[in-house]
Amino acid sequence: MSIFLARSCSAALLLTVSAQGALADLSAKDVWSDWKSYMTGTGYEVTATESMSGDTLTVSDLSMLMPIPDEEDVTAGLSMPEIKFTENSDGTVSILVPKEFPLTVRASEDDDKLTVNLIITHDGTPVTVSGDSENMTYDYATSEMTMTLDGLEATGEDIPQDAIRGTVSLSDMVTKTTMSLAGVRSYDQTWTASALSYDLGFKDPDSEDFASFNGAMQQLQAHGTSTVPADLDKSGDFSALLAAGFGLDTDFSYTSGTSAFAFQDGSDSLTFDSTSGGGNFGVAMDASKLTYDVTQKDMAFNVTGSDIPFPLALSMAEAGFNITIPLAKSEEEQDFALGVALRDFAVPEMLWGMVDPAGALPHDPASVVLSLTGKGKVLFDVFDAEAMEKVEDGEVAPGELNAVTIQELLVSAAGAKLTGTGDFAFNNDDLTSFDGMPAPSGEANLSLTGANTLMDKLIEMGLMSDDDAMGARMMMGMLAVPGEGEDTLNSKIEISEDGKILANGQRIK
Repeated sequence: MSIFLARSCSAALLLTVSAQGALADLSAKDVWSDWKSYMTGTGYEVTATESMSGDTLTVSDLSMLMPIPDEEDVTAGLSMPEIKFTENSDGTVSILVPKEFPLTVRASEDDDKLTVNLIITHDGTPVTVSGDSENMTYDYATSEMTMTLDGLEATGEDIPQDAIRGTVSLSDMVTKTTMSLAGVRSYDQTWTASALSYDLGFKDPDSEDFASFNGAMQQLQAHGTSTVPADLDKSGDFSALLAAGFGLDTDFSYTSGTSAFAFQDGSDSLTFDSTSGGGNFGVAMDASKLTYDVTQKDMAFNVTGSDIPFPLALSMAEAGFNITIPLAKSEEEQDFALGVALRDFAVPEMLWGMVDPAGALPHDPASVVLSLTGKGKVLFDVFDAEAMEKVEDGEVAPGELNAVTIQELLVSAAGAKLTGTGDFAFNNDDLTSFDGMPAPSGEANLSLTGANTLMDKLIEMGLMSDDDAMGARMMMGMLAVPGEGEDTLNSKIEISEDGKILANGQRIK
């Protein structure tokens, strides 16, 4: 389904007047013909009625249908009633759809069919296409665009009109897309909107059960580039698609947001609402790697429910996740990365009171941060199902780990804090020294503050025994030395290439 979704998104954006896929020229027919050629080249079967009157080409009863690669008797597509291409006196071409029009999305598998009916509304502004046949620019701006669910039909299912609702709206949207043709189609797009809102819901017609999800984001911005091969592989071979030059790099951000979720299932219920101070989402992909980078800041959550004894109010200064995965099968080392950040996570005093009613512990927000980079080898084609099966069965090794750098380690809670960095190389020819793991060599530098004070307080609270604390302190004494500050321990852990392990210069293995 991933190939269809990627292709459908570009088609749907055009059909909802945020065009990307067409080629503008002085002739309206050439604009439509090239767009149609692009869509058929990506696997769609395109049908429509064409009518030329003066300088305007009207394309009506448009339907696009695509068989899903690797899925027998599975198809998906979309349709809309009309698009107009008008030649302007300044050499540009306008692409216009009605201020309100239906958009139908269909999917089928054997005798099972699903139809989603949508209503698209906007202020009627056309897309303006300028440039020449090799470098085209699409400009579009609208004060408001709304997509509303107008009905859902499924084989064997009676879905009442009011059982499901869905609306997504954009305000003050502006887009600019530049398309270049030079053996491949290259796109460079910027997109802004002052606000986005959404309201989704389901109501069980036979009971009081329901689910709803709504929210909004402010000051949205996006920039993306992509490259699409002229002749796409229609078989669903994603590896071949990447090898032919497919790639994308997109970044999206917003300055603030709110969301709310609620559901009821019999006697069970849950409500959740949140606010945030903005965030960003980035994704990049080409034949060599896949990268995700997500960050959200200044979050606050409120949760109530039938199984929650009291309302919860939580907050966090930052939550982030990033990963870079090498994709290309190669004997050469490739870069990878992994990062998780949960900074200043705070829970309400009511919750602290259940664990620490006397307030013996510091109730400061907690943080967990880990940032890793490294190098490794990918020894199989990650998009080859047969190769993946061999990896899962243990017949072939998926790859090699060659190096890891700990860019940042931070764990802090209840007055104690652990920080660290490190750098290690791995010998894949030595799988015996460390019980089947490639033998590491390198060092890590760690610092721990507040641990002894925390253990003393846990003993006073009855949450830790003296024997447990003694064992922990003996271990810290073996691996660490006193630091400069009060209740501070430092540790330098070294692993030599011949398998020796040293803590602060003292050999422990």
